[in-house]
Amino acid sequence: MKRLNDLFKKIFFLPPLLTALIAIPSFTLVIYVLASGMNGSALCYFSYILSAYALILVSTGLAGILQAMRHKNAMPALLKKAEAFRVVRRFREDIHFRTVCALSRGFLVNLLYIAVKLTAGIYYRSVWFLSLAVYYMLLAAMRFFLLRHANQNSAGQNLAAELRQYRLCGILLCLMNQALTVIVIFMVHQNRGYTYPGMLIYAMAAYAFYAVIISVINFIKYRNHASPVVSAAKGINLIAALISILSLETAMLARFG
Repeated sequence: MKRLNDLFKKIFFLPPLLTALIAIPSFTLVIYVLASGMNGSALCYFSYILSAYALILVSTGLAGILQAMRHKNAMPALLKKAEAFRVVRRFREDIHFRTVCALSRGFLVNLLYIAVKLTAGIYYRSVWFLSLAVYYMLLAAMRFFLLRHANQNSAGQNLAAELRQYRLCGILLCLMNQALTVIVIFMVHQNRGYTYPGMLIYAMAAYAFYAVIISVINFIKYRNHASPVVSAAKGINLIAALISILSLETAMLARFG
């Protein structure tokens, strides 16, 4: 049993550098095969198997890659120079500051999506776009409440207030389920979905898998964090990442059948 376990680790748990050397060419190959219309060829099936193996390596080795990047001796010279700036050091060392930055970025992106979807929904009188706008409104509302609290309090300073924000996010998540129900109904009954022109679908696929892997790691890592606001922020990122997988699925069905 120990020999089998060691063999399993040697195959699926590789060093960070070797993981990157296998994963990058594998994902590049599958993108090239799909873009070239080689569906059904021997190279196509080989690229599928290779990319699946690469995805496993990335999933099992991402924590090691991030740990190597954080290690002082493993950091590239450019990152070492960047650490001379106080804001860069604070971003690496202060989880509360990183949470505020992530919430701010996500909130601004959600506001942009709301403006686009709401304008399109009103102009085209489309329930599809309006339901998407409602989803992004609720996502932005959760990030706004957490961001407002995080800007006024340090992480873990006021546990009772953080738990109230945590509960509020849960209530908004229940409302978000209703918006997602409408979206899924439109996908199934009216054959609606997301579309990405040209090669953009491959970029979105890479982003979706990256977002899910990072979100799962952070969600597990901070699920029992002393600050419920930090845990809630990681949960929201996981929700958004899973929705990006849903979007990618509908887009790939529309493109490849």
